[in-house]
Amino acid sequence: MQPGNPQARSTKTEARISFVYFDLDDTLLDHRKAEKATLADCQEHFAGHLSGHSLAHIQETYDRLNATLWRDYGAGIITKSDLKRLRFERLLTALEVNTIAPDVLGEHYLNRYAHHWSWIEGAEAAFHAIADRFPVGILTNGFKKIQHAKLDRFPSLRERAASIVISEEVGVMKPNSALFAHAEEKARVPPEEILYIGDSLHSDVEGGRNAGWQVAWFRGESDLRSDVHVFEDWGDLIAHLL
Repeated sequence: MQPGNPQARSTKTEARISFVYFDLDDTLLDHRKAEKATLADCQEHFAGHLSGHSLAHIQETYDRLNATLWRDYGAGIITKSDLKRLRFERLLTALEVNTIAPDVLGEHYLNRYAHHWSWIEGAEAAFHAIADRFPVGILTNGFKKIQHAKLDRFPSLRERAASIVISEEVGVMKPNSALFAHAEEKARVPPEEILYIGDSLHSDVEGGRNAGWQVAWFRGESDLRSDVHVFEDWGDLIAHLL
């Protein structure tokens, strides 16, 4: 583990940074790309059932339904088992496909999903550059089994992280303040000295700012607050921080 210098300060930002947390999915690892490739695999595997729908339509429908279910799961309205079952039940219902069992589709999806994990372009080099300068950690929503499998696939993430916080292991999801408080305790620095890098306005930006952390918003639509750094390219963030 190479946590960096805990006394390090960015030369291009005014606020002191003593610890950097990264979101995992769609910040460091390309979940959207993996999801689309996995749904393409499902479309091909179940061609006799799904051939009447374009991949774009399947993707859009799955994204819309899954997002709603994850919000309900985070709010405690449904359970983990409900989420895993309902996302495929509702997808097939929306597509008007009744010739595939939802659990069969779900099992194939999960088996193929791991084959498509990859770094977002520029993220690997940026992660190591930042870890050379600051102590770093991972703060992610998601199921612990899948998130740990991703960390095992990309071992440098686990090796360099001084703290790994997965929502299911804590019992609450971002943007719940309790999850950020737990991560803050593990970082052992004041909240105003933590930088959080993530892609979601609701989970990462709002959650981080409500916790009193600094935030860098990856692929943000606009700079909604003067104290949120928005960047499109990892090189831009490196130039800003180091």
